[in-house]
Amino acid sequence: MPFVTPIVAGLLALLYLFLSVRVIRLRGQERISLSDAGNAEMQRRIRVHGNFAEYTPFALVLLLLLELQGAPWWYLAVLGLMLLAGRSLHAYGVSQNPEPLQLRIAGMAMTFAVLALGGLSCIILALMNRPVLT
Repeated sequence: MPFVTPIVAGLLALLYLFLSVRVIRLRGQERISLSDAGNAEMQRRIRVHGNFAEYTPFALVLLLLLELQGAPWWYLAVLGLMLLAGRSLHAYGVSQNPEPLQLRIAGMAMTFAVLALGGLSCIILALMNRPVLT
């Protein structure tokens, strides 16, 4: 039964909800019902929200697959914390104006590291645990 992935997914869901509410609030304040209406702040918030939605689900799938294949809990926790930190740093960095580029880069580097390590680890564990063909 998965243990680490649900905790990481729950924390990331709360961050996603926070990013969603930021977009909704600005829509209400600026009376923007669709798209960004050329509003630079709305564009920024939409991209922060969208970028999170683009990268996070795939990383969580990798985390779950690793957990289901029996990866050590501490390795999953490290990857999960890296993902949470990376997505948080990226969201904060891109949300600022002017944008502190080093936070955006650090956030994406951590996210990419989770995707790379998670992907390679999934392949390795799958090959190590492959069924014996008779």
